[in-house]
Amino acid sequence: MKKSIAWFWSQPVLLLTLTTLFWAGNTVAGKAAVGHISPGLLTFSRWGLLTLILPFIYHKQMRAVWPQVRGRWVYVIAMGALGLAAFNLLFYISAHHTTAVNIGILQGSIPIIVLIGAYFIYRTRITSLQVLGVAVGLMGVVTVALRGVPSQLADLVLNDGDILMAGACLFYAGYTLGLKSRPNISGIVLFTFFAIAGSLLSAPVAFWEWWNGSIIWPDAKGWMVIVYVTIFPSFLSQIFFLRSVDLIGPGRSGVFVNLTPIFSALLAVVLLSEAFQLYHAIALTLVVLGLWWARDPVAAR
Repeated sequence: MKKSIAWFWSQPVLLLTLTTLFWAGNTVAGKAAVGHISPGLLTFSRWGLLTLILPFIYHKQMRAVWPQVRGRWVYVIAMGALGLAAFNLLFYISAHHTTAVNIGILQGSIPIIVLIGAYFIYRTRITSLQVLGVAVGLMGVVTVALRGVPSQLADLVLNDGDILMAGACLFYAGYTLGLKSRPNISGIVLFTFFAIAGSLLSAPVAFWEWWNGSIIWPDAKGWMVIVYVTIFPSFLSQIFFLRSVDLIGPGRSGVFVNLTPIFSALLAVVLLSEAFQLYHAIALTLVVLGLWWARDPVAAR
């Protein structure tokens, strides 16, 4: 048993594939949650439960780094607000208005937005191939918005869910850019502090749903969604990704993000029986190709 675990823990390709598969599963879970648990309550439940799990495991490490974290409390709150509370809230609300296939493809724009943001905020060097990758990736996002019909551009009326998902992508891109100025402590321990902030900041939204009568308390399916999003995309994916970064570095690990929109589309078709149109295939191809070209050619080696 120990040998099997040790072997598994030394396989970055397997760990990263599972990581992106779990992230893609969050797309399906968000769509499956519609009518079974309200978005605000799901967001709060996800981070609230994780707040019970992670500090129990990492409480010693948290105490050791508390002096560093205490001096960066504004940063911790901002990161929990952007990357955890706001991103997931918009993510789950968007599932009420658009398809999981669209959500998955639009999610593929996050690394492209990060590249653009890194250039303007940190003046990170960007190559001509990366510029091409950004352009091609954005073409894929526009293809989703236009439903593959360019003639609709003049009379474009964007789907509310697609707009919300685009906003969610901007929030998560901001969260990713913020990681560049993170304090020098363990990634999973820092994430634990982010999760605490995310649960505290998402609690008022769940309370507001209860106050205005829009809350949907989880039924059996709702609880299944809560368990999945708490354990897999929130917990295991974080651990697997951090372990993979230790094994092969952040650049090569980041390339696997390309799999997320692919897995999202496949899971939506297989598990939710959503239609996969030709324009979805075109958009997915453009987004993945853009992600590949926009990756850091040095870090990816």
